[in-house]
Parts: sequence; structure tokens; C-alpha cells
Amino acid sequence: MRFSNKLFHVGNKWKFTTYVLLLSILLAGAGYVYRYEPFRSGIEITDELGGNIFPVTILSTATTDANLILPPESNYLGNPKSCISIRVKNTYANSKLRIEIAETPFFTHSVSEFILSESGKEYLVYPEIIWKYDALRENIQAVPVTVSATAYLNKRELGSDVHTFSMRSINECLLGYIDGRMKFHDTGAFFAAYVNEDNPHIDKILREALNARIVNRFWGYQGKSSDIVDKQVYALWYVLQKRGFKYSSISNSSLSSNVVFSQRVRTFDDALASAQINCVDGSVLFASLLKAININPILVRVPGHMFVGYYTDVSHTDIHFLETSMIGDVTLEDFFPKERLDSTMVGKSQESVSRLLFDKSKEYATRIYDQNKTLIHSGKVNYMFLEIDKVTRAHIQPIGK
Repeated sequence: MRFSNKLFHVGNKWKFTTYVLLLSILLAGAGYVYRYEPFRSGIEITDELGGNIFPVTILSTATTDANLILPPESNYLGNPKSCISIRVKNTYANSKLRIEIAETPFFTHSVSEFILSESGKEYLVYPEIIWKYDALRENIQAVPVTVSATAYLNKRELGSDVHTFSMRSINECLLGYIDGRMKFHDTGAFFAAYVNEDNPHIDKILREALNARIVNRFWGYQGKSSDIVDKQVYALWYVLQKRGFKYSSISNSSLSSNVVFSQRVRTFDDALASAQINCVDGSVLFASLLKAININPILVRVPGHMFVGYYTDVSHTDIHFLETSMIGDVTLEDFFPKERLDSTMVGKSQESVSRLLFDKSKEYATRIYDQNKTLIHSGKVNYMFLEIDKVTRAHIQPIGK
């Protein structure tokens, strides 16, 4: 009897040990699956611009094929223009992924669907965002916006994620960014978005210029003479001086980032309303007017400065440059209007003073260009020679404000 009881206890001990061992294996296996297996459910919202969204990048490329902000991976899915991306892990080959993005003040509830062809693979997916373009255009100060995403894989909820971005001001131009591989990407081409040759207020400015009788019409390159082109350009310069534009150096934004770089730029309407410009504001404003009268403008950038250039002939063989920040160097009301000059008076007319400053601004800008010509055309950081032509407009459209 004692021998039977002993066997009974030994058998129970082995059973208990076996159960403990099996339980340990199951727990270890579960832990491994949870931590390492590629099919674990879940999604992650990511972005390439340090948690920032720039309205100018969205508005200016909405109707083009431009992709100035490159995804970190080449095998992404979807539309990367939104800069809002989601990482998901696929379970089976040819799985159907559905992503829903909740509504915010800047876009409506958006739904996108994709086919994930490879099993066991992590995908970077850019869902289609239905933007509220008017809200983007009217955003004049950086504000937080919370993006909430939910993903479904083969009709099964895969997971949700929430990420708070900073929606930047429409006046912040993205100059460049550093990607995850520490490579700098120059996005200075977005300056072209602030050149707005379609602005409805341009007609009023052109009418004021014609009323000054410096030219009797704007005919672009049809005059076939650089002097005639220069005369049209001067007429625009003169009317901006008559409007009392002054230099105002406001270029910094509230953006604090070591991966994203931006500069504050006044839109065409902002500049007209305030009659204030810095070198960038003046360059994009003047380029807008030049483009409107079919004279091809160029935005030229050197470290810490920008000025505008323009071709004086239709074949683009000759370029003149203009320092627009000098528009506000004098107040024309301090001088006599031309019709009030008298031979007994000692003084200068408003037009003669304006013309003198116009010529001086050309000399100054040309000197800067000549000193930096090689670097300007080198493609190096902080140097730019951006022609506002058909090629540029095929990628960057005016933001419309």
C-alpha cells in the first residue's frame, strides 16, 4: 500500500511539473508573439516635418504632380502631399486596408482604402485627406490640431492612433527640412506660391500705373526693346512708391525646430493692406506684377536676402535685377508733383526722384548678383535662382491670397 501511494505521489509530481512547463512555454510563446511577430495589430501616425503641417505646401501643390517633400521610404502607398503618414503591419497577402481620419477644423472626415500585397510587411501609407482649403488659406497663426486615425484590415479593426500636429500659418514658407537620414532637402521653390499673378487687386495697381502716364499700356515683350521693358517695370515701381510702401523686416516665425526651417512671407493681399514689405515680400509682390504683364520674373536668393530679376527680352538672353526693399527709401509726398514744378523753384519732381532710386536699386541688385553669380546657380543651400515660368507653375501654383 505504501508503494502504491508513493507511485501516486510521484505521478502527481510529474503531472504538476509537466503542467508548469507547458504553462511556461505558452507564456513565453505569447510574449514572443506579442513583442516580435510581424502580424501584431496596431498603427502609428508619423510625419516627416517634425509634427508640423504647412498650408502653403498643400495649397500650392493641390492641383499639380509636385512632390517636394519626399517620403522617407520609396515603397510607400498613397498621396504623400498631406505629410500625414501611417505605419501598419500586414497579416496576409493582398489584404484590404481601410483608414479613416476623423474630421478637424482643417479637413473633413476622410476615408482611404489600399491593397497590401505582401504578407508580414510593414507599410508606410499616406491616406487621402479632404482638406478645407479656405480654412488653410485663412489660418494666420500656428495652432495645434489633433489627428485621429483608425485602421481596418480585412474588415477587422487593426487599431487607432492620435497625434497632435502644429498647423502653421499660411504666411510661413517652408524653406527646407532634415530627414531621418540627416539629409537636408531644400524646398525654397515654395516661395513661388507667394507670387500671385492672378490676384484681382492687380488690375487696380495697373490702372494707377497707367494714370501716371509713364507708359500708355502694358505690352510685355511686344515692344522688342529692353528700354521699353524697363519703362514698364519702372511704372510699377513708381506706383508702389506712390502708395507709400515702406520696408518692414518681419521674417521670423514662432517655429522652433531643428529639423524644419521656415520664413514668414506676406501674401499679396497682406502686403497691399499694410503697405509694408521686406526683401522677400517686395520680391514676390513685384514678381506678381511682372508676371501679370507678361514679363518673366526671377526670384534670386542669397544667404539672408532676396531680390527680383526679370528678362528684358522674349528670348531670355538679358536679365536686369531690382532691389525692391529700396522702394520705401523715400517718401514721394516730400517732393513736388511734376505738374506743380516751376522754373523758379529749386527741387526735384516725384517722378525724377523715383526714377533715380529705381536706377540705384538696379545697380545695387546687379552688384549682389555679380558677386554671388556662381553660388546662385550652384544649387547650394540658401542660394536660389527661381524663374516663375511654365515649368515652375506646373509644380507650384499661387496660394490665392
